[in-house]
Amino acid sequence: MNRRRIVLYQVLGWALIISYRLLAMAIGVGAKQPVVPAKLLLHQFIFELSIVGLFYYCYLVFPIGLRKGRWPVLALGLLGTPVVFAGTRYLLDEVLVRRLLGSGNYFPDPSLLYYLQDNLYFLLPTIVLAGAAVLVRDAFVREQAQKSQLELQALEQAKTQAELAFLRTQINPHFLYNTLNYLYATAYPVSEPLAEAVLRLSELMRYLLHETPDGQVALSQEVAYLDSYLALHRLRFEDKFFVEFQQPAGALGAQRVAALLLIPFVENALKHGVANRPDSPICIELTLPTPTQLRFTVSNRISQQHKDATTGVGLPNIRRRLALLYPGRHALHVHNDGQTYRTELELSL
Repeated sequence: MNRRRIVLYQVLGWALIISYRLLAMAIGVGAKQPVVPAKLLLHQFIFELSIVGLFYYCYLVFPIGLRKGRWPVLALGLLGTPVVFAGTRYLLDEVLVRRLLGSGNYFPDPSLLYYLQDNLYFLLPTIVLAGAAVLVRDAFVREQAQKSQLELQALEQAKTQAELAFLRTQINPHFLYNTLNYLYATAYPVSEPLAEAVLRLSELMRYLLHETPDGQVALSQEVAYLDSYLALHRLRFEDKFFVEFQQPAGALGAQRVAALLLIPFVENALKHGVANRPDSPICIELTLPTPTQLRFTVSNRISQQHKDATTGVGLPNIRRRLALLYPGRHALHVHNDGQTYRTELELSL
């Protein structure tokens, strides 16, 4: 919570307390006489302001003595509370108000010593309240500090585990890519379908390894990745794979999209859809209504067979990524009637 809001809450709290006490006094006095003197309410208001001043004085003195172990400072501070409270009332009641209105709260010309004696009664509750407030605040601060420390330790531990996991699995990506090219050259004389599969896998690997400063790639590269991904599935299932991918005729322009933005929709369709029926193929359509508008639609018949729930990308994750990458520049529509699942993504490029 920021400092401005804390100050606002405290001002509102004191305003409510003072208003309540003034109202209670007005009702009490009004029961005995028809008109409540305005001067009486003024002096009561000054009394309440003096209480507030005493509270914050103690609120500042207590931490100095308690946190640093400076007990003499704390003792002197507490001994000064009568001076702070009575002195504030004396200056407001008997100096300022008496000069403005011609009379004060007490009999004419009361001494400061009399003020000290008369106001000792109100000191103890305010001092106790301020001390309790300091203790509650310190307890809350310690709890928040401990919580932050635990969260920091958890983050450090997670970071360390992630680094260890990365080091354990780190393999030179160019080694993998070069190895795939070698396997392609070796497999081609033996089996063209096998060589084609290795080539497609190599293209997928090259796209995954491609990095750009802004995370954006040419739309043509994203489409080529989808083509290679579907080609691998066709090689795997041969004549039992029915997927239609419609895309703009001719070469795509200079449009750029976030890398791997479209593949989750295709992956989910292959995972949860039916791809082995020629009468209800999975339909993928990419269109560009305008050079800066993209529409990507994927529809599939829903498979009733149980599939592994640990793979694929969930719709909430897809929505979250779109919200981060294209805030206010996308629309995702999902239709599910129990038989057909259809997603339609619209982007402003």
